[in-house]
Amino acid sequence: MSARRYPFVHVDVFTDRVLGGNPLAVLLDAHGLEDGEMQAIARENNLSETTFVLPATRPDCAARVRIFSPSRELPFAGHPTLGTAWVLATRGRLAAGAARLALEEGIGPVPVEFEGDPARPTFVWMSHGEPAFGPELAQRDAIARALGLREADLLAGVPIQSGSTGNGFVFVPLRDRAAVDRIVVDGGALVAAKRPQPEHGVFVVAPDPERGPHRVYSRMFVPDPLGTREDPATGSASGPLGAYLVRHRVVDGGDDVAILSEQGTAMGRQSFVHIRLSARGGRISDIRVGGGVVPVIDGTLTV
Repeated sequence: MSARRYPFVHVDVFTDRVLGGNPLAVLLDAHGLEDGEMQAIARENNLSETTFVLPATRPDCAARVRIFSPSRELPFAGHPTLGTAWVLATRGRLAAGAARLALEEGIGPVPVEFEGDPARPTFVWMSHGEPAFGPELAQRDAIARALGLREADLLAGVPIQSGSTGNGFVFVPLRDRAAVDRIVVDGGALVAAKRPQPEHGVFVVAPDPERGPHRVYSRMFVPDPLGTREDPATGSASGPLGAYLVRHRVVDGGDDVAILSEQGTAMGRQSFVHIRLSARGGRISDIRVGGGVVPVIDGTLTV
């Protein structure tokens, strides 16, 4: 069999500088790749995600996007959505002048919007669905200890709770930025402590009032007894995060709320995730998550 060549682009998402934010590899045309090959390529890249672009199967979507981590396929993820949309726009793979579109992902169409020139967007937004939350997790001390902290480091009066707009996460509120930076994860203990959501990532967040009333400081961990992974910027968690912060009054309310989440700083990949939502009439809706994208590498994969 002759070698097959696939052009790809490596970008950093939720940043305005190279080597910040969350890295992503985008294969521009995945035609002919089997599922197992996509998984092997994602494992080879060893980034948090790699996306594979295919023709859409729905008339309301510009392209179909399959998202793989090094270990599994994901139905939806934030920085892969934004990064892939930006790559398609800048490579002329979208309808000319299209500032709004939808990408077909495992959860269905994901709406995306560009700021600036649609052929070279300065910022990309994606829409989230309605947030859903689970019951409060009562095992606060066990979760704190699994993070290398004390229960007193948790933010009083705010529950540990799971939330989702497509992917589920357990949100753990801490008192301040210093507590977030002190975290040392015991992966096995954290998996046990956050049951009944053992498969969820753990999103740790603290208010950051010194930098602004709507600023928060965050980290996200995928705990595993054999090796916990930290994510530098988690767009799929940031939609329900915004709803969680407003719901529990961690940030000031209002009809229209803008939140800035700083993530990845502790691991040397500072990221800024912008969150917008409506909180009118006691109902949280119109959730959007956005950020900048910068190109890093152009290449060709040969398989």
